[in-house]
Amino acid sequence: MFLHTVIESESVIRLAAFSGVFLAVALWEAFAPRRKRAFARRARWPHNIGLLFLDAAVLRLLAPGAAIAVALAGEAHGWGLVNTLALPLWVALPLALILLDLVIYFQHVLFHAVPVLWRLHRVHHADLDFDVTTGTRFHPIEILFSTAIKCAAVAAIGAPAVAVLAFEVLLNATAMFNHANAKVPGRVERWLRWLVVTPDVHRVHHSVRYNESSSNFGFNLPWWDRLFGTYRAQPAAGHRAMTLGVDAFRSAADLRLDRLLVQPFHDTPGAYPINRRQETGLEQGIK
Repeated sequence: MFLHTVIESESVIRLAAFSGVFLAVALWEAFAPRRKRAFARRARWPHNIGLLFLDAAVLRLLAPGAAIAVALAGEAHGWGLVNTLALPLWVALPLALILLDLVIYFQHVLFHAVPVLWRLHRVHHADLDFDVTTGTRFHPIEILFSTAIKCAAVAAIGAPAVAVLAFEVLLNATAMFNHANAKVPGRVERWLRWLVVTPDVHRVHHSVRYNESSSNFGFNLPWWDRLFGTYRAQPAAGHRAMTLGVDAFRSAADLRLDRLLVQPFHDTPGAYPINRRQETGLEQGIK
């Protein structure tokens, strides 16, 4: 009965968790910034948050509660690994969370490897600052692709609906946490990065240098990057001096919501990032 009530309250739980974490991280950034901002909040936040609201509207219109619905169908029809093995919830819950996180890792790599998917994902990477709103900045078409992949993973894993809800909440929370422009004390950060993807770990992934942005793909758990050889401890230029973003989109105008929506339809020079072997343009200029 309790779990049924929790699932029925999915939207309220997700909104409350998102709002609380967003506020907490924004305050953390205000009182303990890691880097000096390149742009004032008013130049970026309305556009990043506007994109977030648009994403939410698109999902609500086209795929409301899709992953939870697939999980409930899986429980009813016995789909997936967990249901086939008839695992108890205390085993199924953590197993599903770990496997879903692994899927998100490979999905992230895929969005860097396939040119058409990179066009969508670079909207996230083209932010010229790095803060809590960067963690919410994704193109609506990418969100729909991600939802489809997540639903397929939920069905294959046989993830319980409560595990899917917990994962959604965790994914949103850690995305805001690991994009924070906020300091973590050095001694704490060195230990914390073994347990969760920290802001310093993920910031490397937002470097303008392709050899750095093609690393640190994890969102929740940091182990996948270490296991699959995509982990990079620090940016070459250091966290305060490193250049963020994508070399093809460097102007303040590129931060506007209208530009973000049409950005995937613009060609940019060079190969797509994960296969790029030689640095050109801005990357050479910042050596």
